Amino acid sequence: MKRRIPLFLTAFVGIIYVVQFFVPHRPFSGLQDRLNDWVQIIAAFAIWLGALNLLKVSGDTVYKKERGWFYALVIIICFFIISVVGFFFSGTTQFQDPGTPFDWLYQNVYNPLTSTMFAMLAFYVASAAYRAFRARNREATLLLVAAFLVMLGRVPVGDAITRFLPEGYRLSNLSDWIMNVPNKAGQRAIMIGIALGTVSTSLRLILGIERGHLGGES
Repeated sequence: MKRRIPLFLTAFVGIIYVVQFFVPHRPFSGLQDRLNDWVQIIAAFAIWLGALNLLKVSGDTVYKKERGWFYALVIIICFFIISVVGFFFSGTTQFQDPGTPFDWLYQNVYNPLTSTMFAMLAFYVASAAYRAFRARNREATLLLVAAFLVMLGRVPVGDAITRFLPEGYRLSNLSDWIMNVPNKAGQRAIMIGIALGTVSTSLRLILGIERGHLGGES
């Protein structure tokens, strides 16, 4: 019974969403709206559950003085600071509104930290690209040449090098062609594969074949 009820609910909700996509009329549209509201409520509880779990894991790390415990302590302190400021020091308006203390922290602390993180990731991306673009075979060589042309065409020096060529044959135009034709074709193939995988996984969930979300074997 503990497994049958969740399986029944999963199948019922999945069938409602599938039928509503093809028959967007009542009663299916009304059921979908109600289910969307329930999803938002469950998501709100899931966010709180994730936040509490983050505090628990970080607290255990600090208590046991495990490796990196100082960063866990920073997480706990920042969590309480941003929560207290958002709940109690942002006035009667929405705490996300411009001009509130919460918005000031978001714009002047969180956003710069995000920019710093992505700036650091650029070096890791460059390192990964160097390892991936080694010309070991024909396909890797083609990938290396395409990446070189795209990167060179995205900077002013690319047009400066090919300034003597007609307008449509410069590196910037070649870079745009690579991104809009072969790259977009590859992206469409990947998206089709993702869509087929999503459909197959959804059908497995609706039919009760996939039971990983119940804590059992798939």
